[in-house]
Amino acid sequence: MATKMTRYGVSTTVSGEQYEKFYSSHRGKKAIRIMYDWRDPDTNELFSCVAPTLKECRQKRDEWIARQRKN
Repeated sequence: MATKMTRYGVSTTVSGEQYEKFYSSHRGKKAIRIMYDWRDPDTNELFSCVAPTLKECRQKRDEWIARQRKN
């Protein structure tokens, strides 16, 4: 899959969030998916996920941040 978010399989997200919409097919039906990357500006750690909506991606990111801050 060609994407602007990666170069040679490595994320190009420097800081903050970056996302792209793509289409996936399952059992002959097309489904819209969001590929989402977010890099923590403090620790430089990368969070990446795929979900049906941008809202769900951001919710997963927020849950990940909460777990990171607990540790």
